[in-house]
Amino acid sequence: MNSSVRSPARQLWAALRALLALTLVCGVLYPLAVTGVAQALMPGRAGGSEITADGEVVGSALIGQRYDLPAEEGGKSAAPDLRWFQPRPSHGLGTNTLNTRYALLVSGATNLSGDNADLIDRVTAAKAAVVRDNSVPGHPVEPADVPADAVTSSGSGLDPDISPEYAHLQVRRVAARNHLAAGRVAELVERHIDGRVLGFIGEPRVNVLRLNLALRQLVGGAVTR
Repeated sequence: MNSSVRSPARQLWAALRALLALTLVCGVLYPLAVTGVAQALMPGRAGGSEITADGEVVGSALIGQRYDLPAEEGGKSAAPDLRWFQPRPSHGLGTNTLNTRYALLVSGATNLSGDNADLIDRVTAAKAAVVRDNSVPGHPVEPADVPADAVTSSGSGLDPDISPEYAHLQVRRVAARNHLAAGRVAELVERHIDGRVLGFIGEPRVNVLRLNLALRQLVGGAVTR
C-alpha cells in the first residue's frame, strides 16, 4: 500500500480515536464527576430543589405553580382559587397539549414591547383582577398599590417567588377566605420573606409554594382547635 492510501487511513483512524476519547471524557466521565460532586455537596439542589410535604414531593422551589379552581366544562380557563396566595402571571409560556401555564415543556417571556397594545390590555385586566379579588369589606385595594410583579410575568414565565408587597396585598383576602385573623396571616408572610442573596444581590422575595404549604398547616391547625 503506497503512502497516498495510508495517509487518509491514518487520519481517519486518528479522528475515530479522538472521537471515542472525547465521547468517553466529555459524555461519560465528566457528567458523572459533576453529578457525583453535586450530589455530595448539595444533594437538594442537584435533585431539583424539590419541596416535600407529608412525605411526598409537591413541587420545586425553582418553578412556580398555579393555584386554580377546577376548570369549567367546555374548556374554559380555570379561575384562581382565592383561598391561596397567588403567584405571578405566567404569560409567555409556550402552549401545546402537554404545556400549559407552569405544567410545561417550553418556557419564555412574551417579548412584547412596553407600548404593545396586547401587553397594555393584559396588564390593565390583570390589575383590575388583583384589585377586585383582593379587596375585602372595609379594606379596598387601590390600583396604585398593586406591585408590578402582580400583573407581569418574569422573563422565564416560571418565577416561583413574589415580592413581599404582593404577598402582603393578598393577606386580607387569604385571611377572609380561610376564616383566619389577618394578623396571623401577615406574620406567616413575614416569616417566609427571603432577603437578598449575600445581602446585596436581587430583591427580597417570598416563595409562593412554601408560603401556601405553611398556610395549609395554619388552616389545618385552626380547624382542629
